[in-house]
Amino acid sequence: MELNKNLQIAIDASLKAGEVIMEVYDTAFDVEIKDDKSPLTQADKKANDVINSFLQPTPVPIISEENKQIDFNVRKQWDTCWIVDPVDGTKEFIKRNGEFTVNIALVHKGVPQLGVIYVPATKTLYFADVVKAEAFKAELTSHQTSLEAILQQAKPLQTKPRTNNIEVVGSRSHMSQETMDFVEALKTSGSDVTIVSKGSSLKFCLVAEGNADIYPRFAPTMEWDTAAGQAICNAVGVDVISKETEKPLLYNKENLLNPWFVVSKN
Repeated sequence: MELNKNLQIAIDASLKAGEVIMEVYDTAFDVEIKDDKSPLTQADKKANDVINSFLQPTPVPIISEENKQIDFNVRKQWDTCWIVDPVDGTKEFIKRNGEFTVNIALVHKGVPQLGVIYVPATKTLYFADVVKAEAFKAELTSHQTSLEAILQQAKPLQTKPRTNNIEVVGSRSHMSQETMDFVEALKTSGSDVTIVSKGSSLKFCLVAEGNADIYPRFAPTMEWDTAAGQAICNAVGVDVISKETEKPLLYNKENLLNPWFVVSKN
């Protein structure tokens, strides 16, 4: 298996970021509250610095949750960009439940091309090349695992076959009334419905690896919350469809806030 060069860089960046995140996780860290009322820890800042150190040498500009946001008049000129969340699921990080991730995606003309999601607490790595329609999962023993070793143990992701039991991914922290209404509507269609809870971008991974059927998200998310997960899903034939346009979510928009969306197999 030969990986795209940018995908290799993103994998290396995610593992190094995971290492510094876990160094903070194992200490009595402080929590700041940002202007948008979301929490911020030293792990977010340190992971962002690490990821920037890997991505900045590439010719591709970066949109990161923890970077100063660049004006759309500049961004709209970008054909390709990185979209990064150094710690997705900061609330899960603060709760110390392990369900937080590093998200790195490469987007071309608004469409995710490459995606990496790394789960530092369990050393689980997901990575995908949408153009090649390939997505993999590797269970690592160290944040310092070589690319060669990763490729040796990586297993292709496989979605779940359709059954009458629909497993719906619900959020650990954001189960909205609209989501509950969506679940009730599935039940009235005659399906058995089970709720599976997960934090952060792991919800995308559950669908991509066959541990759930559908992930409805009727609550706010930003582009960095979803780009890597969408890449991993798209690579295995799972769609991430906007409830506004009924088309796939797009990236590097003027407003980096996503519309509501549903993740399911096409």
